[in-house]
Amino acid sequence: MGYNNYDEFADGYASDNEKTPFNTLYERPAILALAGDVRGCRVLDAGCGAGGHAAALIGRAAVVTGVDLSTNMLRIARHRVGPDVALHHADLRAPLPFDDHAFDLVLSSLVMHYLPAWEPTLDEFHRLLVPHGRLVLSTRHPFADQRINGTDDYFGTYAFTDTWIRNGRRMPMRFWHRPLRAMLAAFHSTGFIVDDIAEPDPQPAMASIDPITYRRLSRTPQFIFFALTSR
Repeated sequence: MGYNNYDEFADGYASDNEKTPFNTLYERPAILALAGDVRGCRVLDAGCGAGGHAAALIGRAAVVTGVDLSTNMLRIARHRVGPDVALHHADLRAPLPFDDHAFDLVLSSLVMHYLPAWEPTLDEFHRLLVPHGRLVLSTRHPFADQRINGTDDYFGTYAFTDTWIRNGRRMPMRFWHRPLRAMLAAFHSTGFIVDDIAEPDPQPAMASIDPITYRRLSRTPQFIFFALTSR
């Protein structure tokens, strides 16, 4: 079994994600806040996983299309969002099966840190967006990476590994660290303007549900969030 095998762990991962406050009380509220008012917007959920964000966007009256590399994650997402939502098996490192300017908003939650290069994917997002369309994304915070990657090299771009426990099973993961300046350079070179950078606090409800994680996230960010506009 290789790294990042979401097909192998899809059911356990999806179940855990709906329980962990990292997602329900930290990442998801933050990225949806950056997305703002999506009523009537054509939204691409790029790396839709088990459909949690897609369901939330649909609940806010967006017209959602989802893509993901994991067929098992798409199966779970289909059960969650119903038969009428367009879901596609696709690799974000390759061209996507949509026309130019097909979307008003691209939302990409915790996907970019799996990619060795950001520019090809950002170029594709830019192609898919209408002029002055919006991209909101979350990724691992580069400072958080250094707690587990065993190096003091903040400024490099390199792969590192970690092991997650999901539903009682070990899940080997590989991520790509890149510094903030590399992220900003990738946005600039692919035609995006940065409107906002967010390092949000966890939701107050986490304090009683998981006080240890709440204290840690209140002092040190785990993820970083960007809101961008195509130019």
